[in-house]
Amino acid sequence: MDKENVTEKDREMAQVCLNCYFGKIARQEQQGLVYSCVKNFSGKFCPFGQAYEKVYGRKAYEPIPAQ
Repeated sequence: MDKENVTEKDREMAQVCLNCYFGKIARQEQQGLVYSCVKNFSGKFCPFGQAYEKVYGRKAYEPIPAQ
């Protein structure tokens, strides 16, 4: 995703997704009902999941890479 088009509002909304209980479970577990729901609905319907994808360049359900 083009990092130049990321606004401060996008970053704030992505932070909400990062702290979301369901998003955390999906990123950690990578299986189960919560993972399936986040995978199928987050990018399409959740504005926070869409902002997360725009800011971080990965889907809301994908695990956070180790540093």
